[in-house]
Amino acid sequence: MEALLQQLSIPGYFDAPLAVSSLPTILSGLPMSLLLLAICFSLANVLGFVIMLMRISRFKILQWPARFYISFFRGVPMLVVLFLTYFGLNLDAIPAAILSLTIVPAAFIAEYYRSAFIAIDPGQLEAGLSLGFSYLGVVYHILLPQAFRIAIPSLGNVLLDLFKGTSLVAMITVSEMFMQAKIVAGANQDYMTIYIVIAIIYWLVCCLMSFGQDVLERYLNRHFAQ
Repeated sequence: MEALLQQLSIPGYFDAPLAVSSLPTILSGLPMSLLLLAICFSLANVLGFVIMLMRISRFKILQWPARFYISFFRGVPMLVVLFLTYFGLNLDAIPAAILSLTIVPAAFIAEYYRSAFIAIDPGQLEAGLSLGFSYLGVVYHILLPQAFRIAIPSLGNVLLDLFKGTSLVAMITVSEMFMQAKIVAGANQDYMTIYIVIAIIYWLVCCLMSFGQDVLERYLNRHFAQ
């Protein structure tokens, strides 16, 4: 096995034995990466939906804060927001990571939901109101399921970007997958090999998520398409 790994090595660029031996340590950070992803993606969807409702509201007092929120967090790098929450607000690493990884994607999600709502026939809102539903009742029971189906490809992109973005929290000492990779790379003084390994791991996890997205899209299109 060792001889085979040596044959796969590229001197100065890739050390196959080190790549294999480092996998357990690097993957030990994967649960934290996935936990952050699950928490922040869920919270970002809720916050993004609320921001979207404010953005499409008839009341200017709600519209303008939503417009500013979307404009600001779509225009500021995630790393800057991460440093602002960690150093500026003096939060612990995990809360700072969760806050940052929630408020930035929420700005994009709000716009994706808004575009999905625009794609729905506006007559459905009027029909729902005429049947006695409240405005929020129509949004929740009639419009949101359709908007969610339309927005799935865009939400899938947010999910992938957010998973890759969890690597940034290593900058504030959160012990996730990329932090573990940095530790291994520093200990062995071979950053090229370890960064190739971590790149492949991120890619494979993203492939699994993309497959799950495709399955969900086919299911919803088969059972809930208009």
